[in-house]
Amino acid sequence: MSRTSDAKERLLDAILKLMWEDSFGSVTIDDICAEAKVKKGSFYYFFESKIDLAAEALERLWLTEWKPSLDEKFSPSVDPLKRITSYLEHAYLKQCEVKQRTGKTLGCPLCSVGSEVSTQESKVAQKTREILARKRRYWESAIRDAVAEGSVEACDPAEKAASLMGLVEGVVSQARIMNDPSLMQNLPQVVLHFLRAKSPLPAR
Repeated sequence: MSRTSDAKERLLDAILKLMWEDSFGSVTIDDICAEAKVKKGSFYYFFESKIDLAAEALERLWLTEWKPSLDEKFSPSVDPLKRITSYLEHAYLKQCEVKQRTGKTLGCPLCSVGSEVSTQESKVAQKTREILARKRRYWESAIRDAVAEGSVEACDPAEKAASLMGLVEGVVSQARIMNDPSLMQNLPQVVLHFLRAKSPLPAR
């Protein structure tokens, strides 16, 4: 049986959209196939289960969107504090765009899915943990460089990065709960204060 060349990509796109805008648990394979405009037989041609599809979709999202964006924003050629504040400014603007387009503040898809499945679906939960660990290394590198140049107080970069990610993801989750992206607007200033930065917010 022939398969359209982009059927798999449409399935990957569909699961990301549906589990971000709704939830992983509530989305069925029928829902995914309908969103992707793919027959159910084609779903099982590519994937054994919804769990396998979700895990691969998150990995593809990391490789095609998140990693390239983080590589750019956290480039060693950029001022360490600017790496962090630029990322947060971009995250806020992204949530504003999503709210305007969908009427919803959707927050971070990784944390939304990860918190939902962390005690249920080990394969998806493990993938979210892996990606969060990868993201944390960018934060840790920026903090380590900021400490080295003296722009923040001395600290353990790994511990500070873990705490900082918890702070940021907590605010992003609140924005989703309250359906209000403006809760994220002051994150750059909050994070600089948290880091005990010794200089003002870097100029745009």
